[in-house]
Amino acid sequence: MKHIAIRMCAGCRGRFEKTSMMRVVRSPEGGAVYDPTMRVSGRGVYLCYNRKCVDIARKRHALERALKVAMTDSIWEELERALEKSTSDDAVVND
Repeated sequence: MKHIAIRMCAGCRGRFEKTSMMRVVRSPEGGAVYDPTMRVSGRGVYLCYNRKCVDIARKRHALERALKVAMTDSIWEELERALEKSTSDDAVVND
């Protein structure tokens, strides 16, 4: 039986499979980086592919607290693009 990694969403605090979530990593330089490959080393925080979760995490400063770094607008824009891409991919699959 294969182990399934479970992670907590920083927005809704729900627990989901790691592969079904977005990851943001604290870089060694002290910034934050969106990690679509899930392979960048460092402390990571996960978010659901759900707009509400991203909005909640931004409002509560959940990523800043978890990573202990300041989040730039460019990181939030990358997350928004990833969220839009995932919803457009789901629409293509569901058609």
